[in-house]
Amino acid sequence: PINDYTSLAGPSLLKQTLGLQNRQHGQYLGQTSEYDVRLINLSPFNGRGEYVSTPGTLRRVSHHNHFLMKSDSQAEVDDELANLDLVESIVQPHGRALVDLYFRIIHPSFPIMNKKVFLEKYERTYREFTPPILAAVYILALNWWSYTPELVNLPKPDIQKLEKLVPQMMSAVLNRPKLSTVQAGLLLLQRPDGDSWALTGQLVAVAQNLGLHLDCSNWKIPEWERSLRKRLAWGLFMQDKWGSLIHGRPSLIHLDNWSVQPVEARDFPESSRDDEEEEGSSDIETGHLTFINMISLTEILTDILDTFFTIRATASLSNERENAMTVTLEKAKPIQLRLKDWHVKLPQCLAIGETRARKLAPTGSLHLSYFAAEVTLHRAIIRFDTPTLDEHLRSITRGAARMRFTSAIDLVNRLEPAHLQCFWYFSSKVNLAIIATFGSLLWATSDNQGEAEFYKSQLAEYRWTLRVSSKAAEFMKFTVGMLDAS
Repeated sequence: PINDYTSLAGPSLLKQTLGLQNRQHGQYLGQTSEYDVRLINLSPFNGRGEYVSTPGTLRRVSHHNHFLMKSDSQAEVDDELANLDLVESIVQPHGRALVDLYFRIIHPSFPIMNKKVFLEKYERTYREFTPPILAAVYILALNWWSYTPELVNLPKPDIQKLEKLVPQMMSAVLNRPKLSTVQAGLLLLQRPDGDSWALTGQLVAVAQNLGLHLDCSNWKIPEWERSLRKRLAWGLFMQDKWGSLIHGRPSLIHLDNWSVQPVEARDFPESSRDDEEEEGSSDIETGHLTFINMISLTEILTDILDTFFTIRATASLSNERENAMTVTLEKAKPIQLRLKDWHVKLPQCLAIGETRARKLAPTGSLHLSYFAAEVTLHRAIIRFDTPTLDEHLRSITRGAARMRFTSAIDLVNRLEPAHLQCFWYFSSKVNLAIIATFGSLLWATSDNQGEAEFYKSQLAEYRWTLRVSSKAAEFMKFTVGMLDAS
């Protein structure tokens, strides 16, 4: 196996890679560790920015940022190769077809990998990957097995066999991570029943070891890798913030220690010219815009969570007593305006009604996330809704809450098969449930029988729509079960 892509004969995107070296891993050297940047810079680095020292090779990517590169042990390499062979044996001879499926359907709206880099490695040998990323790509792609005519009538590989291997394989790479470790973790967290707050926490720690929380704009690494690091970092940012929302847990990423630059159009290697013509593919440009706008929506969600749902924020608002609603509304107004502005400025191609013939549409997940953010903001407001509240103020706040709830239900009613069959972000399952919880709160705090009956009727309609739609989108069954139980 290749140990250093720099010595690879012929052209390769992987030469000079930092985070995807084969059989090597790198650890970012932080400011307060035993390594001080002023002392490190006294080292005689060669032209590639490397200096061989006792524990490993120091690699300088900028004047202030350094990594310690270490080789995997032979035992680790042997175990890895055995696991790769095991993963491949479960899906063979369909590995390449599953990779193509992954890049057709999932990758456009969740672009946390570089397609050309992945395929360059895959075309040499699947043994150049780490087991978790290979398994994760196969596991997700298997959910769209029937979307390849050549596969639809063939026996489907056993996805449960693959999933049973995942915990041990992830555990083996957490202490010697690469960018592919974070990629694999994020993909595994997108599975219908794969969400795990504990794994999210591990990925945040791994990402910090890899320096993913830093601005890499001026680092001496390949241009494609700078763009990949940005997309991957923001993918993890979204995982953390939406995970914080749906689990009701404190966020793990803090903006004081986050300098990643915004993702721009130039950070996506593929364009509309690379669109797959095959029926049932996802549109690349729509996918990229979905990803960018999901990031900006997540930044607004971050402010909602920080302003209203931290321990300190909750205590501070509660201490306002009779003024709590007024103070909450003052804090909510600028965020509400940002949400409105975000929605108004969505590109036309991301409108929920914009679908293309025989193409999957990734926009359903984006719009659902928007309503989950809106509902979360209004949950913060109505928790101070009491019968003693000023009647006019109560009428305004409950009217706005009612509008958000009915608009969310309308969105779900408008989802088409092209939306339902597409890739949905992991939080979608619980986002649907959060909307149901919001409707139940409005029902429970209704002023009169008429209002209560309205919300009861709306919730019944919502349950029916989800039940029917869940035939095409199984993640919806979670909320159906919740509503049935209530």
